[in-house]
This record gives sequence, structure tokens and C-alpha cells, in this order.
Amino acid sequence: MTPSLLKQAAAAAIATLCTTGAALAAPAWITIGGDAHAVLQKVAPNARTLASTQVAVTVPVQRGGSQLKQASEAVHAVEVDDEMIPTLSLAVHRQLRKCGGFVQHESMAEALATLHRLENPDTTLLLLPSYAIDNPIQVNALLPQLQASNLLSTITDLSAFQNRRYNSTHGVAASDWLRTKWLTLLPSRTQTGSRPRWRLKQITHTWAQKSVEFELIGTGNTGETLVLGAHLDSIAGSNIEARAPGADDDASGVAGMTEIIRVLVANNFQPKRNIRFIAYAAEEVGLLGSAAIATAAASRPDRVVGVMQLDMTAFKGSAQDLWIYTDYTNAAQNQFLANLAAAYLPDLTVAYDACGYGCSDHASWHNRGYVASFPFEAANSSYNFAIHTANDTTATFGNQANHALKFTQLALAWLVELASDSTPAAAAAAAAAVAGAQPAPADRSAAR
Repeated sequence: MTPSLLKQAAAAAIATLCTTGAALAAPAWITIGGDAHAVLQKVAPNARTLASTQVAVTVPVQRGGSQLKQASEAVHAVEVDDEMIPTLSLAVHRQLRKCGGFVQHESMAEALATLHRLENPDTTLLLLPSYAIDNPIQVNALLPQLQASNLLSTITDLSAFQNRRYNSTHGVAASDWLRTKWLTLLPSRTQTGSRPRWRLKQITHTWAQKSVEFELIGTGNTGETLVLGAHLDSIAGSNIEARAPGADDDASGVAGMTEIIRVLVANNFQPKRNIRFIAYAAEEVGLLGSAAIATAAASRPDRVVGVMQLDMTAFKGSAQDLWIYTDYTNAAQNQFLANLAAAYLPDLTVAYDACGYGCSDHASWHNRGYVASFPFEAANSSYNFAIHTANDTTATFGNQANHALKFTQLALAWLVELASDSTPAAAAAAAAAVAGAQPAPADRSAAR
């Protein structure tokens, strides 16, 4: 969609609103994938499609396999009554057996601009760091310290909330609890004898629940940042008091971040690049928290050079261990994840799949031109279907967190390898361009 076409689409959208009657009482603007759009038309027939485009995506030739191909997906900008958002989320989950499928925006203009960015990606923020694996001593010393029992404890604590909805008192309490939990993992200034090289804060949004952010401040390459994310909220239908334990979706991802923070802080890990851990609010209603944070990142002085999302890691629904999703993610970083698994987790198998538009918070970063990856618990056809219900408890994954531990290990290896690099990503990218370097393919099959 060219800028002129974008203006035409906006004008046409406004004209449509004027000729089809009054605007919705409480409108929300979303971008939504083609299959989820078909569901929306059934559950919300009054929703207005404002513009559409075709987006190029990379998908496996065969589910699980590492051979990839180019495909396309229709993405639409739509105005819908905001009260229909939870219904849409539930309907997509039930009818398509997938999560999300849409992104909510603060305005019609932003929804249309997102279509434009998807069709014409902004590469100015795309800074690829060196993907050399050259910190085995550090990584191998830290990996055994990650404990599945600690993951399960955090998952159990988060699941104890009635729900963690973005607009409920329970969601607010869960955010406060997580801040306190992370604070207990950190040494005081008295213990360290110096000014701490970390920041912990809650991020206020226009809804009740706050995102929680913990940052380890780099010591030598502080103009660049890595982001590891998971979402804090949980949902089960539209009832604000509905029971939604969200054990897998996504207490498992938050638990992974918590355990990595514990290990890095306990070992006084000093990164060169900054590391930012973010528990996003309001993922389940269109990636609201991550969208706000990714938008704000562009105006920060540091540059985000890598993003990973941990959303559902506890349920082993497929024979293979680590599933890397290839659409709306970065191919070079995905390859790096596979290489990390081969180097540090050789007993685990790696497979590939695609989840469609807007399936988790990594899409908020990808849509704005950042390097993002999304490793997931299973194939898109066999993940934990108890999510978004009262049955998303630890019982669905055997009251243990052994599968979640695999993703926590992968994320720690990713962070330590990239955070230990003092070479600016821009310089690494320039050197690679001069040398004509390309990421080396990993010789790994989808299954053994």
C-alpha cells in the first residue's frame, strides 16, 4: 500500500462511516489476518473493513521441516465495537484453534499505517548483531542453574489469581505481585557495595493493568538492547470475573523470565548490551501492551537489536521439542536460535511452523521493523487447547515444568551470547555486507 493508496484508503474509510450510519458507540481499530477476519464477520457482522493488503510471509514447506518458502496472507484494517474484542479472541481460539490473529490500535490512522508498514517494511531499525557462538564457558556454567521446580513455583503462584485480565483488579494485583517477586531477586545497594546496574519499574497504560519491566544495564555496548518478553494477562471469555488461571498462557513464559533473572543476578552477570525483561499487559485483547512499548522504543536513545517472545512453553503437544515460528519473525535470528540449540541443547529437536498474523507479542515488534523471534511449545495444530478456559492449569502439563525449562535454557543462551558482544550491531552488519556474509544454515532435521 503506497502512501497515496494509504490516503485513499483512509478517505474511503471515512466515507464508509458517513454513508453507513453512525459510528460504533465505542469503536476499536484492529488489523486482522484473513482467517480471523472470516471469524470476525460471523461474530461481529457490523464490523467495518476499512482497507486490506497482502503481506509476504515465510512458512515451512512442510510443517516441522526446516525448508521454507514464500507465501502471502491477507491482512485487513477493521473498525469493530470494542466490546466484541474478548468475543473475537475466544471465537478465533475455538474455531481456528489458534491464538490472537489480530492487533488492536489506538486509532484508525495507526491501523491503516500498520497495513502500510506490513506491505512496505521499515528496515531502518533492522540491526543484526553478530550471531557468532563464542561464549560457551559462560553459557554452560549458567544453564544447569535453571531449575524446573522454580518455574513451576512461579507458574503456580500466578495461576492462583482469579484471573490476570488487563482491566480487572486481579490483573492489577498480578502486576504488583510480579514487581515484588522480581524485586526479591535483586541485591540491595548495601549487599553490592555500589550503585546497582539494574532498573525495575511498572509501565502505566490507559487500562488498569501495568506491564512490568526489569533491565540489566550494559557495561560496554549500552546503545543496544535485547528484549525478552512474555505476557502477564490471562483471559477466559468476556466475564471480567471469570476464572482464568493462565498457567500455560502465559504464566509459563513469565516464569521463564523470572528464573533467568534469578540466575543472572545471582551470578552477577555483567552484560555488554542492555537486557530488558518485559511482562506485557493486555496481550489477549490485541497485543496492546507490547504495541505501546514497541512504539515507544523508537524514541528511546538505545536501539533494540533483538526480541524474543516466550508465550506458552509448558505443554509438550508435539514430538519435537523446540518449535520456531517463521512468519512475522526474522530469518537470521531464527537460524541463530537453531544454532544455539545445536550447540547448547543437542539432545533437543528443533521444528518449524507458522501461526499467522498477530499470534503473540513478537508481532508488535516485527510490525515496527525490529528483529523478533517466537519459539513455541508445539506445532500450531497441537498446542495446549485448554488455554482461555478455567482448565488452563498446571494439570494440563503434568504438574511439572520440564518442557518450559527447555525454552528457558534457549532464552538464557540467546541472551548471554548476544549480551556479551561489545561489537555494535551496525558495525557487524556493515562488515557482513562487505564480506558478503550470510547466516550459515543449521544441519538439523525436524526430528530424530
